[in-house]
Amino acid sequence: MEALFITLVVFGLIIFFSSFFTVKQQTAVVIERFGKFTSIRNSGLQLKTPLIDRIAGRVNLKIQQLDIMIETQTKDNVFVKMKVSVQFKVIPEHVYEAFYKLEYPHDQITAYVFDVVRAEVPKLILDDVFLRKDDIAVAVKRELNEAMMTYGYDIINTLVTDIDPDIQVKNAMNRINAAEREKTAATFESEAQRIRIVAKAKAEAESKKLQGQGIADQRREIAKGLVESVEVLNAVGINSQEASALIVITQHYDTLQAIGADTNSNLILLPNSPQAASDMLNNMVTSFTASNIIGEQMKKQAPRVKKTGNHSSLDYNPSDTSDNGDETLK
Repeated sequence: MEALFITLVVFGLIIFFSSFFTVKQQTAVVIERFGKFTSIRNSGLQLKTPLIDRIAGRVNLKIQQLDIMIETQTKDNVFVKMKVSVQFKVIPEHVYEAFYKLEYPHDQITAYVFDVVRAEVPKLILDDVFLRKDDIAVAVKRELNEAMMTYGYDIINTLVTDIDPDIQVKNAMNRINAAEREKTAATFESEAQRIRIVAKAKAEAESKKLQGQGIADQRREIAKGLVESVEVLNAVGINSQEASALIVITQHYDTLQAIGADTNSNLILLPNSPQAASDMLNNMVTSFTASNIIGEQMKKQAPRVKKTGNHSSLDYNPSDTSDNGDETLK
């Protein structure tokens, strides 16, 4: 009797404790009695009839995400792989439909996503697929909402998270992009080179202009200095030729001094003696004198026109200086 009593007590405790169960937050429990739906229990401590009621299943009420990889073809015959992320949840008021109407909800959602994406992407070329991926996501969400709302599922959001064309297409797109950037870089480099050339030419022109003005000013001041030097020397009784010789010798030695002051100079001035300066002056004077004589002779040998009565005659003297022996060209 004692053993039977203990058995009954243990059996009673098991039945008592099996009458209680807990439901987690954001979870719904479906209760069945002899295989028939009885009720839906929410979070907290719940009580059921032991040996009669049973827990048929638990439904997650949290937002869930399903990532789907789809391969499809664009309008320009490029195969792309797209990753679509679907965020959804079970509507608390429609737990019954979500539990009993769909056996595999993930498979159902995947099928609808495949159908929508493969209907939308073939309408677009590859570039438009990248630009209008948000439109594709909106179309997927719209179709899924209409289909899954009947089964107690709410589509929170759909995202096209990745678009992966074929590797050869990606390489071609990268080459096109690189070529376009190289073209742009070459254009900017050419423009920069043109600006540098124009600026350099303007700088050289300005430099030469200023250099010419400087040389002209320098020669003008040298000429003034020479005139003043000659006048000063003439004032002390030195004639113009002697003054010129003195100036040339002075310039000669000033030049030698300037050359000697530069340690890196490779210039050799020959001849290099006081007599050289004098010879140079004599040569210059001789050259000026010869030029003057030649000019005078050319003036004398120029044809002259004579008037005789009403006629004119052209006289030409090839040799000299007098009117005797003139050869008249008529």
